[in-house]
Amino acid sequence: MTNTGYVLLADDNPTDAELTTHALAVSGVSRNVVWVQDGQAALDYLMCKGAYAQRPPGLPRLMLLDLHMPKIDGLDVLTRIKNDPQLRPIPVVIMSSSDQESDMLRSYECLANSYIVKPVDFRQFTEQVSILGQYWMRVNRAMG
Repeated sequence: MTNTGYVLLADDNPTDAELTTHALAVSGVSRNVVWVQDGQAALDYLMCKGAYAQRPPGLPRLMLLDLHMPKIDGLDVLTRIKNDPQLRPIPVVIMSSSDQESDMLRSYECLANSYIVKPVDFRQFTEQVSILGQYWMRVNRAMG
């Protein structure tokens, strides 16, 4: 059994995670959201390690990644994803409360696909997520 069509949400704030999950479901973008609370858990999930060693196989069609998390920060997670040939095709959206230009620039330098400042305009958010989900489907069809 594969676990395709899901969104991986890495955010240490349970309230933000709940709001994002609700927005994804209500908008019809995804009802299948996997939430992890820190950067290490995100990497473990993606690489099927540790507590996630037995998870169903399959990559997320999208990753929503907070910048400031415990254990491993979002930029380090993003860099590791984009340096891994198997994980690189995953579109990654940074969702951060930081509106600092330096954070945005560093995120794009690390190959983020999009950067959204919290609190989120969920109409704009669902549009971007939908576009990135379509991108993922095209990339993975071309690779498969």
